[in-house]
Amino acid sequence: MVTPNATQIGEHTRRIVGLRLLPFLFILYIVNYVDRTNLAYAAMGMSRDLGFSDHVFGLGAGIFFISYLALQIPGALLVERWSARRMISATMIAWGSLTVLTALVHTPSQLYLARFVLGAAEAGFFPGVIVYLSHWFIFEDRAKATSNFMGAIPLSAVLGSPLAGWILGRGWLGFPGWRWLFVVEGAPAILLGVVAFFFLTDWPSEAAWLTAEQRKWLEQKLKEETPPCTAAITAWQAMRSPTIVWMATLTFLAYIGQYTFVFWFPTMLKRLTGFTDMRVGMVGALPFLAAFVTMQVNGWHSDKQAERRWHAAMPLFVAGIAYFFLSIPGHSVVFTIGWFTVAGVLTAYLSTFWAIPTEILSQAEAATAVGLINAVGSIAGFAGPYIFGYVYTRTGGSFSLGLRFVMAAVLIAGLMILRIPKAAPRISASQIVRPAPVTS
Repeated sequence: MVTPNATQIGEHTRRIVGLRLLPFLFILYIVNYVDRTNLAYAAMGMSRDLGFSDHVFGLGAGIFFISYLALQIPGALLVERWSARRMISATMIAWGSLTVLTALVHTPSQLYLARFVLGAAEAGFFPGVIVYLSHWFIFEDRAKATSNFMGAIPLSAVLGSPLAGWILGRGWLGFPGWRWLFVVEGAPAILLGVVAFFFLTDWPSEAAWLTAEQRKWLEQKLKEETPPCTAAITAWQAMRSPTIVWMATLTFLAYIGQYTFVFWFPTMLKRLTGFTDMRVGMVGALPFLAAFVTMQVNGWHSDKQAERRWHAAMPLFVAGIAYFFLSIPGHSVVFTIGWFTVAGVLTAYLSTFWAIPTEILSQAEAATAVGLINAVGSIAGFAGPYIFGYVYTRTGGSFSLGLRFVMAAVLIAGLMILRIPKAAPRISASQIVRPAPVTS
């Protein structure tokens, strides 16, 4: 029986953990996403100064994900088996330095190389944090915690879009604004990477900022909620799980919508409206502001209702409708901006979807599964923007066919989310196939 004192300890512990970790992780992810996507805005200046084509930017945006997906699983496992604070710190310092160096790009080959190594540097951050959150947040807080963390995705654009527009319109010391964009947005990652090493705590048992009673309560609560299987699994074993493969496939389709929008939205908005770079930066914040608000409400309501699947699927269905209307040419500027804003709601699915793997899998399974799911999904970070740019070029400068391709991808992803099992079959130690012993 839970005593009133235990209840008070639990509530206080949950509040302290949330206030300690979430604001800092939120800031880290804002910096992460700004650095990953600033090419979308820099492209407007680079195309003028360097003569880069849409094909170059499509490939440049996508090539990031080749190295990014290759290191997803190692990044998640490092958090689980080594140290979250060390891995996150090293990752941030590396990607911040590489973002700054992207300012030196002059040729397409240099752009491809810069994006490739940046992808490798950032690879472990996202899956690592998803696993890290499961070390600290109990079931009833996990979607809310994930939504608070992932709220950085749309908010990074709300803040980064006007900032990028302002920087692009200026130049200092003889260098154009787009070069300064990489320097100004890469430097904070280096500083925060150093701070993360000293600020983050790997496990509740190591938290000097909690009392002994609070540590004991949190460890016991997390232990009670953790599925019984504790056997670690390999990527190959994870790929033999139908549930994990299903989630990886739908993540690929959903990421087509997400990354195509992120990398092509500024260009689409500029060409469909004729806005200046500065105005694109200001108006371009609207879809991401809508996504931020929707994500917070969606995560809160998901925890309140203890329901994940419909809360993850509905933003994809709403975005699919918006993509359909955007694919119809000849609309007014107001109509176009309105449907782009609705399409931005797509990212609200992230917080509730990413609460699912850590709830239906054990910690050992989830570390590999999250890395694999995000790795497969991240292939869309290459495929989506590249295919969209290819279709745009082949159709003579029309966005319609590309938008319908994205629409189909996100609608199918939404339907697949509704079919995720309530509990995944356990991959236990006894189920792992081992070679038969040699007999004489």
